[in-house]
Amino acid sequence: MISVQRLRELSVASPSSPQRPRQLSAASGLVRAGDFLYVVADDEHHLGVFPTNGDGDGYLLRLFPGDLPHKRKPRKAAKADLEALTRLPPFPGYPSGALLALPSGSRPNRRTGSVLALDGTGALLGTPRLIDLSGLYAGLELQCPALNIEGAIISDDGLLLLQRGNKGQPLNACVRIALAHLLDALSAGDAIGAAESVAVQAVDLGKVGGIPLCFTDGAALADGRIVFTAVAEDTEDSYQDGTCAGSAVGILSSDGRLLRLEPLQPAHKVEGIHASMDGDSIQLLLVTDADDETVPSCLLSAVIC
Repeated sequence: MISVQRLRELSVASPSSPQRPRQLSAASGLVRAGDFLYVVADDEHHLGVFPTNGDGDGYLLRLFPGDLPHKRKPRKAAKADLEALTRLPPFPGYPSGALLALPSGSRPNRRTGSVLALDGTGALLGTPRLIDLSGLYAGLELQCPALNIEGAIISDDGLLLLQRGNKGQPLNACVRIALAHLLDALSAGDAIGAAESVAVQAVDLGKVGGIPLCFTDGAALADGRIVFTAVAEDTEDSYQDGTCAGSAVGILSSDGRLLRLEPLQPAHKVEGIHASMDGDSIQLLLVTDADDETVPSCLLSAVIC
């Protein structure tokens, strides 16, 4: 069992619209870069930017044009559903790398991502660029019929995507795409087409009270291992939310074998992770998604010994 500690709420100085609360409430992806924590939330069209240290308010940076409806059901139908955030290495036009925000792909309107340049300190540079992922996701959907991408990790020379299952379609999978395919496409234009070579490896994470544990995010360690989060959510598909029956953190080998899986205590619905080595231990930062706009997402910490 892994104990988690609450560090802070993800409050922001100004909400995305006057009717929204001054907080993120559905944090779903996390990257730490220099003095900044970057967070995507699946019910916002903005990136949350927070200080690494302290509990000061963050701010929101718009990624997509237009405003989302304020009521829950119309907002859910219209949102881009950003679920994953990863840091890209340097490539043409981005000498210090970039952030890549990816949607779930679970609906046709959830297949547009965003790229944001970083400077040498890890700070944002310039303006976001929209990326059409419909070609890439259409190809992935042939192998993952209930497509629901929840994590993105740069590992060696690959982009590793974590496919999240559910009670109706319990397939969890690690989907590996050549990193060159991604970076070449981003260098050439604003769309990523179907990859010629895609490796899909199913991963069984077990169940909590009859509900399958399913991927929600992942992060790479320097030795090639992948640390991931998983949640047992009581839902039959990739669209409807459900009660969280339990959560866990695990470790995959560089070739996708499950090495370790530990429940979290308390069982927060964690959907974003940053991991780093500190001697023989792994230090974790986690963000939560409460599926309720009135409940702030939180930043948590934990240690794997």
